[in-house]
This record gives sequence, structure tokens and C-alpha cells, in this order.
Amino acid sequence: MSFLEFYGEGCPHCTTMKPLVEKLENELGIKVEKFEVWNNEDNAAEKEKYDNGLCGGVPFFFNTETKKFICGATDYDGLKAWAESK
Repeated sequence: MSFLEFYGEGCPHCTTMKPLVEKLENELGIKVEKFEVWNNEDNAAEKEKYDNGLCGGVPFFFNTETKKFICGATDYDGLKAWAESK
């Protein structure tokens, strides 16, 4: 299972999510793969493969197993529910 986060360097919502993602990784023992999309065209293209009209912005979180996603910032409980969804 892969947990993906697409973010923009300098995005305030992405900055807000950073400590929540770190807490999630530590608490659940998972790894969230992070891709900066504002300054990296390859990462932006990768985001479009998963986004496909779902979000359009950052942060964008995608669970490759369940296809669940989060568009924008959320609280820790929302992030944890995304990661633990079946």
C-alpha cells in the first residue's frame, strides 16, 4: 500500500499538514511518500495521474490501495481515518 502526499513548497496549508503527517507516520509506523509539485514538473505530472480532476490543488493525499483521497488540509483524525481506511 502506498500513501502519497502532493504538496507545494511555501503552501500554508501544506505547512500546516507537515507535523500531522509526521505524527501519523510515527504513530502508525507507515511512510507517506511526499512529492513537491510547484517546482517539479515530473512530480506535478505524477500528481495528475492520481488526481484526475479530484482535487486540482495541494495538499492532495492519495491512498493507492483504497483510492481514498484528501483534498486540502484536514485535522489529524481525518488524516488517520484516510490512512486506516479499508
